Amino acid sequence: MLTFPNEWRFEAPGGPLPSTVINQFDDLISRVASQGDRWNVIEFFKVRFAGAAGLPSHRSSSLSWAEGDLANLMHGAAENAPLFINAFCKACVELREQEPNWGFPTIERLNRVLSEAETGYAIQPPNLVFTGMQVPIIKPERQPSLDEQAQQLIQRSLDQSEQLLREGRGRQAVSEILWLLETVSTAFRGLDAGLGTIEEKYFNRIAGELRRQHRGQVLEQVVGWMTTLYGFLSSPTGGRVRHGADITNTAEMPHGDAELYCNLIRSYLGYLMAEHDRISRAQFP
Repeated sequence: MLTFPNEWRFEAPGGPLPSTVINQFDDLISRVASQGDRWNVIEFFKVRFAGAAGLPSHRSSSLSWAEGDLANLMHGAAENAPLFINAFCKACVELREQEPNWGFPTIERLNRVLSEAETGYAIQPPNLVFTGMQVPIIKPERQPSLDEQAQQLIQRSLDQSEQLLREGRGRQAVSEILWLLETVSTAFRGLDAGLGTIEEKYFNRIAGELRRQHRGQVLEQVVGWMTTLYGFLSSPTGGRVRHGADITNTAEMPHGDAELYCNLIRSYLGYLMAEHDRISRAQFP
């Protein structure tokens, strides 16, 4: 719905949008969604941000998953500021046509968010313009947060797992998201978690080091639960997702079990990502 130079679709000035802008736009979506069927509105915005991020979008299996998926897609779309801003404005215009009595954020409100974050962008209907940014204050380099490092990988894997669940392939769905848990855990390698730098390379050893360095804290307990579930699913006498799933193992995992495992692992992923961000910010304030 906004007009801007076509080359911005491939290389936009000013760099990605900061998390503060993403969070404020997410809050605006939440306020719009409060006027009707929240789940449907979230799905409506998901489709628009998926297009901006160049990622697929499937209907989530619950409202909470839809909200998490929307957040992931918004982070992906924020890599290109014009496409992100345009996706939000387009969604609001299209939704207003369906719900003319609803309230929507004004252009002034959106420009205030963009200005306060010094993005350099401003909406001047029908155009999106770039006015430049102030020179940022140089700060010590910080380890990128997990969602900054691997957001597209995470979103693709989550989408694949959810699609497999819908297709009745529970074991493969669990395997996909369990692999993602292993991959996400490796982001802690090289971080000083409090009592020394984590040098381990594999899930169980990284988990053990995190527990050792956070004894008596919530992180120790959560990683313990996570490790127990991981061990059960990997065991030939347990879930047989990693080991023991051979050609003679033709029985499919019950859908309810697979959905439970996927939901648990997904919650652990969110927790790990938040803890990685917290620890890296403490190390590189």
